[in-house]
Amino acid sequence: MRAVIQKSFGGPEVLELVERDTPAPLGGEVLVRVHASGVNPVDVAVRSGAYPLLGEPPFGVGWDVSGVVEEAGAGARFKAGDEVFGMPFFPRAATGYADYVAVPSRQVARKPATLDHAQAASVPLAALTAWQGLVDAARLAEGQRVLIHRAAGGVGHFAVQIAKARGAHVTALTSAAHHDFVRELGADRIIDYRTTDYAEATEDMDVVFDSSSEGERALSVLKPGGTLVSIMEHWNTELAARVENEGRRFAGVSVEPDYASLEAIAALIDAGRVRPHVSASLPLEQAAKAHELVGSGRTRGKVVLTVV
Repeated sequence: MRAVIQKSFGGPEVLELVERDTPAPLGGEVLVRVHASGVNPVDVAVRSGAYPLLGEPPFGVGWDVSGVVEEAGAGARFKAGDEVFGMPFFPRAATGYADYVAVPSRQVARKPATLDHAQAASVPLAALTAWQGLVDAARLAEGQRVLIHRAAGGVGHFAVQIAKARGAHVTALTSAAHHDFVRELGADRIIDYRTTDYAEATEDMDVVFDSSSEGERALSVLKPGGTLVSIMEHWNTELAARVENEGRRFAGVSVEPDYASLEAIAALIDAGRVRPHVSASLPLEQAAKAHELVGSGRTRGKVVLTVV
């Protein structure tokens, strides 16, 4: 089978398409014939060495996958022919940019019926990050006010839609070029962070969903008892202590595989309440180009690799 690996840290050019043996599923695992794989900012950071999550190369890259079960191990939740999607093994290597992956069946869920595989592959890591931050950690409820950073990005565009599905009032931070897009997602108020200081323009937020490492400034707009959800500084114990000392809650979120939340997200998708936006779809052979696009920081929604 084909798989994208890297033997050193560096730019997109270090990504190599190689031939590997097809893995065999163990008990409780499924072998998935990958149809598409999502590309995330964390993939870029790991590849470059900026975030040495997987240790030293060589290793395979990518986590988000959508495909069809080719073979099921004993006791697995799915059978051959089932369409599934998920984010297996994160934060360990999954080698998701490949023809096949063998994964624990409880780390994938049934693919939303209303999405094709390219759309479905764009969902897991980004949508789970938003869900685990807003729903699990912040317990966002109807009528609450939430501020979402980078609202047009991969995680952000899911966060806006999930927050609206929870009945929240959403203030979205994004550049002027993305205002119409974010408005279509359901944002109630949009602030151009390039021209307006959100810390002066907002207050009394129940939740701030921070994907920009602005915990100190974000704290200033939270109401007493409000929750700061941080996906970039989830490790920051000093920030956590500061937030707690100010009478607010700190929720550091490092996304993890979670089939039950994926099923809930899939239900929202099939109900028409959440929709992924794929800005670019490239063949597996162009993994380096996909990394260039994501690494630019200017993509709207998600970038995916088509495998089949």
